[in-house]
Amino acid sequence: MVDKLNRMARLIRKGVKSVLHDGVRATYRKTRGSLKQQENFKQFGKLVLTPSEERLEWERTVEFPRDVKFSILVPLYNTPIPYLTEMIDSVVAQTYPNWELCMADGSDSEHEEVGRKVMELAQKDSRIRYKKLEKNWGIADNTNACIEMSTGDYIALFDHDDVLHPSVLFENAKAIHEQQADFLYTDEMTLTENLDDVLTVHCKPDFAIDNLRANNYICHFSVFSRDLLNQAGWFDHRYDGSQDYDIILRLTEKAKHIVHIPKVLYFWRSHSGSVASDISAKPYCIDSAKRAINDHLKRCGLEGEALDAPRLTSIYRIRYQIHGEPLISILIPNKDHVTDLSRCIQSIQEKSTYRNYEIIVMENNSQEKETFDYYESLKRNPNIQVVKWDQDFNYSAINNFGRKYAKGEYLLFLNNDVQVIANDWMQEMLMYAQRGDVGAVGAKLYYPDDTIQHAGVVVGIAGTAGHVHYRYDKSNLGYMGRLYYAQNYSAVTAACMMMPAEVFDKAGGFDERFVVAYNDVDLCLRVRQMDKLVVFTPFAELYHFESKTRGSDLEQANKQRFEQEQELFRTTWKEFLDRGDPYFNPNFSLERENFSLNTQN
Repeated sequence: MVDKLNRMARLIRKGVKSVLHDGVRATYRKTRGSLKQQENFKQFGKLVLTPSEERLEWERTVEFPRDVKFSILVPLYNTPIPYLTEMIDSVVAQTYPNWELCMADGSDSEHEEVGRKVMELAQKDSRIRYKKLEKNWGIADNTNACIEMSTGDYIALFDHDDVLHPSVLFENAKAIHEQQADFLYTDEMTLTENLDDVLTVHCKPDFAIDNLRANNYICHFSVFSRDLLNQAGWFDHRYDGSQDYDIILRLTEKAKHIVHIPKVLYFWRSHSGSVASDISAKPYCIDSAKRAINDHLKRCGLEGEALDAPRLTSIYRIRYQIHGEPLISILIPNKDHVTDLSRCIQSIQEKSTYRNYEIIVMENNSQEKETFDYYESLKRNPNIQVVKWDQDFNYSAINNFGRKYAKGEYLLFLNNDVQVIANDWMQEMLMYAQRGDVGAVGAKLYYPDDTIQHAGVVVGIAGTAGHVHYRYDKSNLGYMGRLYYAQNYSAVTAACMMMPAEVFDKAGGFDERFVVAYNDVDLCLRVRQMDKLVVFTPFAELYHFESKTRGSDLEQANKQRFEQEQELFRTTWKEFLDRGDPYFNPNFSLERENFSLNTQN
């Protein structure tokens, strides 16, 4: 009852804060969306929480060629007996039998019942192992005590007040056997104190390093080989509070094969004082997390610093050091629409704090006198040039043509109907583009009514590709806070996209068969084939005045062209579409852009 009252109080405070910050209308839309999402979570949760007995029985009969032993580590500290019992019972219920549960107990003298209960259960199952510690050494060293007890081939991390799905070890054994994984993780769900209500469902992408640097999205259920642990090193008490974050960063730095199991197999329990309930209950976690990220960046040879992300705790904004002041070539196709173009260029000139750029306007069959008058006025700017493309409109061909005139080390493709919001938008994109592992960087774009036009592209939505979080309010945090941290996607829109010129050239530029649609997604996928990452950053913000209805694609003349390009995209990237976008969990519906979960068996 107390937890429910605390939860209600937090929601009320959150609502008041939203009204003050975003206004009544935006708060209403967010609340309505949140209620729909909560209902979606509950429906999905029913499927996860009621596994088929037939399936579980089948799993118990499966024999793998390699009999992997799992050591599940659980540091105990003053654990409530009902939680302790449910935690242990969930391990005993595993369909995969080769495990040991290693518990090191740092509980104080007022909680001796913790040890008594574990010893009672251990008498019934020899796989349950227990050690009473001399004192509470802290979460990291207590976990190391669990490692000292362990004998398994693979190590698994488990919190003392959480619960496992009965299939979690089976699914990990299966992935180890089939994919030779040395680091694995699953999806997870947060439940109320009595495990009777779904609060959140966290369906994760496959391994995404930029996501991880901003947010420990991997978390639970993490499993890794003993050999990998010995290479990376054990838990470090300097990161107590975020010790799991630190070790996951170190393990993934050295892992040879990271496997994501896209199934909800771990259940957090949200209760008073738990991080699942509110990380502000343990503020030291945030400081240790930033230290862990900063040390990780140093090990990776990256100069950068972890900062607090706006409006969110436990999510971080990385500010990488920019090296030098390389020239950025901004390429803008244009036909008439002087109002749009002049607003775009003026915002670049007036807003941008990065000054070493050139603007190349690719003129394409304009007819209005005022357009050419404006071009004449641009001649006063030595860093702006207008080049003429007099063939039929072809977005890909025009940008390939403009690239020939670009002198910059970095290319910034920009629509003429955007307007800069963030002063440091170019720095925010450049700091990622300068990383050797990154091939393309996209920005966060809003419609004039402050709803989202672009925040990353998922391949497979509506059969081709779509923008996630489409039409969400500007103030919305997004699914699991994803509108407020930089992350990896398979593609971003070229309405505002930066690429190293060298990468663009090696990729072969835009494919000119894609006259209007999918050219940017196609290019990003070819960049991914070069083992380069695509990054979306929410901190490069611009307005995009594109029509919401995309009416031009619905006109008969353009509809045929659009459908042809759809088919070309599907044919070109059939294998990718069949496999599924690695940055979009297969539990999500591809019919919508809002991270709705599939609720059908």
